[in-house]
Amino acid sequence: EYFFSTASLQDIIQRHLSQYGDLQSLPDKAAIHLNDTHPAIAVAELLRLLMDVHGMDFDQAWSITKRTFGYTNHTLLPEALESWPLPLFERLLPRHMQIVYAINAEVLLEA
Repeated sequence: EYFFSTASLQDIIQRHLSQYGDLQSLPDKAAIHLNDTHPAIAVAELLRLLMDVHGMDFDQAWSITKRTFGYTNHTLLPEALESWPLPLFERLLPRHMQIVYAINAEVLLEA
């Protein structure tokens, strides 16, 4: 899922930049819909790309990310509610795990 998520996001970003010149209007021009949890890593990946590749701070990147993504889930079956063990996630995608913790802290502050 990471490969497909990052490839899709990088393509969306590249196309958006070539047409509009900056990423501030991304949420106005692109809508990314997640159906079930399989590609959920895409949220952290967009944040990573905006911050680490395109030099945005967390607040700016999080605002764009929140306005770009939508999510639905049509079932409560275990296979639709994917989860990953934290040690595995931290080992394979340490930067993404940092970002997930930052998202969690931000959501808790917003509540």
